[in-house]
Amino acid sequence: MATLVQAPSRTTSAAPGTPRSVRHLGPNWYASVMGTAIVANAGAALPFTAPGLRGAYQTVWALSAVLLLTLLAARAVHWRRHPDQARRHLLDPAVAPFYGCLAMALLAVGGGTLAVGRDVVGEPTAVAADAVLWTVGTLVGLTGAAVIPYLMVTRHRIEPADATPVWILPLVAPMVSAALGPALVPHLPPGQWRVAMLLGCYALFGMSLLATLLVLPLVVSRLLHHGALPLALTPTLFLVLGPLGQSTTAVNNLADVAPGVVDASSAHAMSAFAVLYGVPVMGFALLWLAIATAMVVRAFRNGMGFTMTWWGFTFPLGTCVTGAAGLARHTGLGVFGWLAGALFAALVTAVAVTATRTASGLAHGRLPAAPPAAGR
Repeated sequence: MATLVQAPSRTTSAAPGTPRSVRHLGPNWYASVMGTAIVANAGAALPFTAPGLRGAYQTVWALSAVLLLTLLAARAVHWRRHPDQARRHLLDPAVAPFYGCLAMALLAVGGGTLAVGRDVVGEPTAVAADAVLWTVGTLVGLTGAAVIPYLMVTRHRIEPADATPVWILPLVAPMVSAALGPALVPHLPPGQWRVAMLLGCYALFGMSLLATLLVLPLVVSRLLHHGALPLALTPTLFLVLGPLGQSTTAVNNLADVAPGVVDASSAHAMSAFAVLYGVPVMGFALLWLAIATAMVVRAFRNGMGFTMTWWGFTFPLGTCVTGAAGLARHTGLGVFGWLAGALFAALVTAVAVTATRTASGLAHGRLPAAPPAAGR
């Protein structure tokens, strides 16, 4: 069981007159923003459309923006009224990685603003909003990608059996920046600014990819040597799809904007890399999806109930949608378009079910609750 180096704060109960729900509002709740926003982002990336879909994506994007603003305000209240609990979240190895969700929530809503929200607020406003959210989200993501591993090494006590896919969360945030940053490239001044943004996104891609490659073997080793995850954590197996789908999305989006930013030979190489990297990684993503789905079915049969970890089904699936859509653009193969459509249908189903269960939990006072512990 993961433990804390620092003893918990003595203040463990809610302050008089303070709603208990605010005290237990953890950073894991930002996953609901991510899961909602990715529906709009993934839908806009599909290689096909139908009447009314654009309006539906705009509605979902607007909902994600409202959720983001609401959670930012609620978390500010949490930090102000319950600093002891907030510090415990940072010092808890089961909870601290969820701070990566804050960066990805900012980035996802920003990306959706430019992808579909521009029809509502106008392109200049959408570009400005996305630029701000991308910049802040990237800075928060880079901070989390450095601070959370530092805390895991210096302040947390972690056993091999404690490894879970949740550890990937702070490391994949820079990959989200790499995938969504290319949309801003055409809005930058020609020349050095565009080149710097393009290559900067490749640097974010490499940073996140290599960091994930260091952690993923620990997760697989834990599964092989210690068995299945606790029931409440089983949905987090889908988090592994995040860096796979998002990295495929990133290389394809970067290849889209490369012509005119770099020379023709470099642009051609980036386009080739998008296919040579994306196709094998998407293949592995489908393999992992099959394994994770089988484990989830097993967990349901063993009595897995609803927790906020169900939001782990959503955003990672969405990244595979955008990744498959990118491969459809660069290969011209219809099979990737159909794959994107099938994954999108699964994404919409997962979001609908999870959002309904979340709303029910809020209405009946069962939520919010702290993320489940990493141990069995």
